[in-house]
Amino acid sequence: MARSENVILGFASFVIGILFWYAVTRAGLVKLPGPFQVVSRSADMMANGQIFTDILSSLRRVFIGFVLGAGAAVPVGFLMGWYKRARGLIEPWIQFLRVIPPLAVIPLAIVTLGIDEAPKIFVIFLASFLSSVIATYQGVISVDRTYINAARVLGASDGVIFARVVVPASIPFVLVGFRIGLGSAWATLVAAELIAAQSGLGFRMQQAQLYYDLPTIFVSLITIGILGLVMDRIVVWTESRLTQWQERV
Repeated sequence: MARSENVILGFASFVIGILFWYAVTRAGLVKLPGPFQVVSRSADMMANGQIFTDILSSLRRVFIGFVLGAGAAVPVGFLMGWYKRARGLIEPWIQFLRVIPPLAVIPLAIVTLGIDEAPKIFVIFLASFLSSVIATYQGVISVDRTYINAARVLGASDGVIFARVVVPASIPFVLVGFRIGLGSAWATLVAAELIAAQSGLGFRMQQAQLYYDLPTIFVSLITIGILGLVMDRIVVWTESRLTQWQERV
């Protein structure tokens, strides 16, 4: 499928979704605000600068937590995949932490880190790390052994094999892990901003819930979706540049 056709289909899907939303709210099938109400509330929030303050606060938390989490996940994932002893030591802890939802860590984060920015960023970090580390590890152990054996036959050392064979072959898995980790970071954001936040998209949704302000909730939800989509597209673009050698369907 050509890129232009893909863009057209995506835009058409977006328009159909908006029309469907308008139709069901106009017909009174659901008690939700329609597109025009949400656009009007969005304009009000832009006029008073509230939406921009919330976006900057949430972006800062997600960016810091995700970068720290993904940055820590890559070396740990490579270490687990390349060294069996390290795998034996680290993997049980990773699997143990994976079954604990990051949101369940919030009470502990509040008690140990206080109510400032640190606990919010920590739970986002944890969600990003656990999502990314498994993908990186899987990328290393999925490298075709034929390439590794061929490099050894040619006299390459373990360091050269790791840098020239394992790392390039693992990049697609690492970037998929980044996409999953990014989604986990945004999914954790709303709960993270329950920790004594004074701004942020999740905080704004919680405040709107108290007053049953559905248009504001929709504005925050849509903004989170747009920001998450833009960041995901950046990762996809990076992946396409770093893995041009890879055959694609």
